[in-house]
Amino acid sequence: MSGHSKFHTIAKKKGAADSQRAVVFAKFAKTIAVAARSGGSDPTFNFQLRMAIDAAKAVNMPKDNIERAIKHGSGEDGTGQIDEVIYEGFGPGGSAILVKCLTDNRNRSVAEVKHITSKNGGVIGAQGSVMWMFEKKGVVTIEDVSVIKDRDAFELAMIDAGAEDIQEEDDIIEVVSAPEGLKRISDAVESLKIKPTSVEIVYLPKEQLIITDSVIQTELEKLLDALNDLEDVDQVYINV
Repeated sequence: MSGHSKFHTIAKKKGAADSQRAVVFAKFAKTIAVAARSGGSDPTFNFQLRMAIDAAKAVNMPKDNIERAIKHGSGEDGTGQIDEVIYEGFGPGGSAILVKCLTDNRNRSVAEVKHITSKNGGVIGAQGSVMWMFEKKGVVTIEDVSVIKDRDAFELAMIDAGAEDIQEEDDIIEVVSAPEGLKRISDAVESLKIKPTSVEIVYLPKEQLIITDSVIQTELEKLLDALNDLEDVDQVYINV
């Protein structure tokens, strides 16, 4: 059920159908704008912006769209700012969910998220209701393990760079770090001539909930798909 392999982060940003491409680009534009506003418009000195631009390029977002998003975030175009807000709640089967939105209208976002969640067997709760079940971490993902020629040397380099954990599942490797250590991990991977598939800050569940009921699994998938279809929704994290 995960778009983020082992760590169960749901993101419908990659591999989108052509009909969804405009929505996908709009989501990335907001991510880039928020990064530019928080750390400046130069990706050389703004690691968060560099991550956002790299992710946008990975889905073939046009250069002009990226440049407009940077100008929007830095205030050069005179438009309103985009804020990050996280809604917390519960989904089918007692699952915990975090819905991260990037929005210029919080009232619209919360109304849409609450409507979709309640319509699909969940409920949005108060701030702090489920956040304690997650940890904010940096994750560097490598989807082609064959690029790692010396596994022992790779793991040693990651540990030296501050990695807290190295996980492998279905030939996908994820290196986990503290959020502030993500750049060091990313730089260490690239120093080995390896291009990461993704570099991002995520919310990982402290403990995973196991759901075996196929009906509940289907309900949960419908909820996650519906939330990710909302333009304001950037990421959805679950503990399943």
